[in-house]
Amino acid sequence: MELRHLQHFVAVAEERHFTRAAERLMVSQSGLSASVRALERELRAPLFVRTTRQVTLTEAGRALLREAERILAQVRTAREAVAAVQGVLRGTLALGTEQCVAGVYAAGLLAAFRRLHPDVEIRLRQSGSLDLAEEVSGGRLDLAFAYRTRADSDRLRSVPLATEPMTLLCHPAHPLATAGAALVPDDLAAEVFVDFHPDWGPRRATDAAFAAAGVRRTVALEVNDVHSLLDLVDENLGVAAVPRHFRQKRETLRALPVKGVGETVYETVALLPPPQATSPAARALMALLERPGAGGPSR
Repeated sequence: MELRHLQHFVAVAEERHFTRAAERLMVSQSGLSASVRALERELRAPLFVRTTRQVTLTEAGRALLREAERILAQVRTAREAVAAVQGVLRGTLALGTEQCVAGVYAAGLLAAFRRLHPDVEIRLRQSGSLDLAEEVSGGRLDLAFAYRTRADSDRLRSVPLATEPMTLLCHPAHPLATAGAALVPDDLAAEVFVDFHPDWGPRRATDAAFAAAGVRRTVALEVNDVHSLLDLVDENLGVAAVPRHFRQKRETLRALPVKGVGETVYETVALLPPPQATSPAARALMALLERPGAGGPSR
């Protein structure tokens, strides 16, 4: 089995189209098709279902994709490790991050990384914590800054970055805004909530905290970005339970502490593969993060 066959297979699987994959790889479409057919003959199984409009993975193709991505990631790590030993950091840094994670300012960190390692190509992907954990585990990302979730597994390392208590944000005219004491989950059982989609780390942590308290809450408004959440609360369309530093992003909102949900509800971490599979670029970024002021605070 040749590496180029696996590279061609992964490109077609990601593009779902032979022509687009060929353009991406800068090879002829006929050569790409021949490469995939050779891999199918070797494995004695069809990898794609081909139609005139698209290609989709077969069950065998889905099984191969997971392993092929890991193999190619390990090959890339090996090549970059040799370059690092020679004193030059090259290759690619593929970083994932959820929005507004505490403990790291990703833009400032990447800017500092680029100044130190200009020969490394930086790729950034923003998504929910559950998806990011799967991407790191599958070798598609070198590391990710995310909220700790149940998706963390023995295939991932979690390096703690920050912990924060739960804070409730509401409009100044909301009845809860005049609460004289910290709230508890029972106080919020009848409220309409604005929250993130279920694959976001803060949403998963909030759901778990309320479930542990035996309180069922109503999430009527789901969003996939922080500013939309704040806008909806600012229009008094609901309340939001969020990490404490979110209150700094919209000072017009009332911020109230929530007790009875654990001391540190939200924990942000750097997710990495096992040490032997961690790329030199990822190790360099983590080393930079440990320098005082290099990553800066989250914004």
